[in-house]
Amino acid sequence: MNCRSEVLEVSVEGRQIEEAVLAVLHTILLHRSTGKFHYKKEGTYSIGTVGTQDIDCDFIDFTYVRVTSEELDRALRKAVGEFKDALRSSGSEGLGQISLEFYQKKSRWPFSDECIPWEVWTLKVNVVSLANEQERQICREKVGEKLCEKIINVVEVMNRHEYLPKMPTQSEVDNVFETGLRDVQPYLYKISYQITDSLGSSVTTTMRRLIKDTLAL
Repeated sequence: MNCRSEVLEVSVEGRQIEEAVLAVLHTILLHRSTGKFHYKKEGTYSIGTVGTQDIDCDFIDFTYVRVTSEELDRALRKAVGEFKDALRSSGSEGLGQISLEFYQKKSRWPFSDECIPWEVWTLKVNVVSLANEQERQICREKVGEKLCEKIINVVEVMNRHEYLPKMPTQSEVDNVFETGLRDVQPYLYKISYQITDSLGSSVTTTMRRLIKDTLAL
C-alpha cells in the first residue's frame, strides 16, 4: 500500500501556535471521521450522524469548523499543547513540525498487530517574534488569510478519489476506526512532532517583509 503524504506550512507568532495547528488538524479529522457504527448483524450496519460547530480563534482572524466531540477535541488539544510547549521552549523563534498519521492494523498472529499508514499530513510551523502591537495585529490578519488557503488545500485533497480503507466488518472495525470515542468515529490516527532549534532566516525575513509591506500601505 502506498502512503499518501501531504505537507503544509505556516508562520505564526508564539501565541497563535495552538489555534493555527488545531484549525488544520480539526479540518483534516472532520473529513476523516464518521458517525458511530451500529451493527445489526454481521455485514449490516447503520452510521450515526456527525455534528459540527464553528470555532472562532482568539489570536487569529479565522473561524474553522470541527466535529462536535469534546473527547476528540481534548485529545487533539493535549497533543497540540505538548507540541506548542516544546516549540516555545526552544526559543523566541523556532521551527517544528507536527504530523497526523492515519493507519490501519493488520493482524499477524501470533505476533502483535502491524500498523500500516495510508495517509500522513505534516504541518511545518515557523514561529516568529514581533516588535509591537501593530505588527501583531497585521500578523493576526495575515495568518488568518494563510490559514484559509491551507484549509482550501486540505479540502481539495479530500475531494480527490483516492484510497480509503474499505468499510470493515464488525469483527474488524477496531482495525480501521478509533472506536473508543462516544460520539464520533475517526479513522485510526496518531500524532507526533519534531522540534528544530533554530528558524531558517528566509522564513523570518519573509514574514517580516510581509508585515512591513502592509505597514507601508
